[in-house]
Amino acid sequence: MSDETAPATAPGGPRIPRGTAMTGLASAMFLVILDASMVNLAGSRIREGLGLTAAELAVVVDSYLVAFAGLLLLGGRLADVLGARKVFLTGMAVYLAATAFCALATSGGMLIAGRIAQGAGAAIVMPAALSLVLALYSSPAERTRAMGIWGAVAGAGSLIGVFLGGTLTQLLGWQSVFLTPVPFGVLGAIIVWRSVPAVPGRPGRFDALGAVTITLGISGLALGMVSASDAGFGALSTLVGLSVGLVSLVAFVFVERRSTHPLVPLGVFRRKPVITANVVVLLTGGTLTSLFFFLPQYQQDVLGMSPLSAGMTQIPIAIMIIVGSVVAPLLAKRFGLARALPAGLTVLLAGFLWLATDPTTAGFSVSLLGAFLLIGLGLGLGLVNATAMGVRDSADGESGLLSGLVNAAQQLGGAVGLAALAGIAIGAAGTHGDISFTTAFFGEAALVLIALAVSFFSALRTRQAPAAAGAL
Repeated sequence: MSDETAPATAPGGPRIPRGTAMTGLASAMFLVILDASMVNLAGSRIREGLGLTAAELAVVVDSYLVAFAGLLLLGGRLADVLGARKVFLTGMAVYLAATAFCALATSGGMLIAGRIAQGAGAAIVMPAALSLVLALYSSPAERTRAMGIWGAVAGAGSLIGVFLGGTLTQLLGWQSVFLTPVPFGVLGAIIVWRSVPAVPGRPGRFDALGAVTITLGISGLALGMVSASDAGFGALSTLVGLSVGLVSLVAFVFVERRSTHPLVPLGVFRRKPVITANVVVLLTGGTLTSLFFFLPQYQQDVLGMSPLSAGMTQIPIAIMIIVGSVVAPLLAKRFGLARALPAGLTVLLAGFLWLATDPTTAGFSVSLLGAFLLIGLGLGLGLVNATAMGVRDSADGESGLLSGLVNAAQQLGGAVGLAALAGIAIGAAGTHGDISFTTAFFGEAALVLIALAVSFFSALRTRQAPAAAGAL
């Protein structure tokens, strides 16, 4: 994937080094992960500064995820129809404006509104960026390596985010975690505008009803789960939220089956790699999001760390995410994606079980470090190989769809998984406003175990198919 051997070419323009284009596009992933990491480290200070309960803080996080997950599929469709570069630049403008607005929030309501707008902007940016990456790298092998770079950049964003999040929160206050990413986002948008070739759109229409039903479905499920943590599963608000969510998701399936231009052509789910990848990403997304919601609060509220020390001690996780992302394509090349994926998830499961049973009661320990190293490595290996499995065989006009689908699965898992685990962990604490972190970490391990079972089933089917063909 060298710049010299395979440059990108702008229509009617000069040859453009792919490395420059990839740098600009990867900056979008870096920015989104950076901001999310910093906000997670600032969670306890945001809660104190705005007078929020644990459940209300979960809503602040989930409001972003719900908008992100609900609109990602529409974002992918917009990239395919209108042209990915145009959509990318528009989405980045929305994201950066919303990020600056969050820094000005003086109440939980204002912050939630800003986070919703942030999620909408990110939902436009991410599938467009990944669609442009897939246009730059066309072969399956190149795309697997590109996903390794993509994952490494995400790890770098997490690495720098946990350091900056703790530092900025302690020195300048939680508002600084929203202001800091803005200039970096502007620089990334300029790089993309100047170096990434425009990809022409394809004729088509938009499935607005599909976008509404999927967003209502995700919102209802997430808010219903969060309500359960405060009011219980028998409360009216919980029942209404869960009912609206389930009915809307069922309606989404019917809308997509009848639509002439569906947001998600249901035929893509006939491909077993697509199904396996998206289920694994869905479950892993739930563990990833909830980990970085619970872990900073656990370190600060239970282990007595400052925001700065909590961020510094999370650096090994981010480093190992980068390592796992770099190693993942090598394992996939050597053993195949169907075998490399379960291996990464096994490492991740071991890390979460270690964390849930760790005896540390104050500060940081070698034992916690061991759990962090396994979790980071497992996340890098698992997410990169699952993403590669979901997008590597996309045909013409499908890159936005499949990239939007896998991103939506991760954010959907994050939104619903966090809401569910927050409801269970807050309820298990038995005291209003408290969290049972052990329950939360065991819940994350359970999600990884299910993902591992799904990946093993796919690997078994893959091995059985050639054997059956040989028998014939």
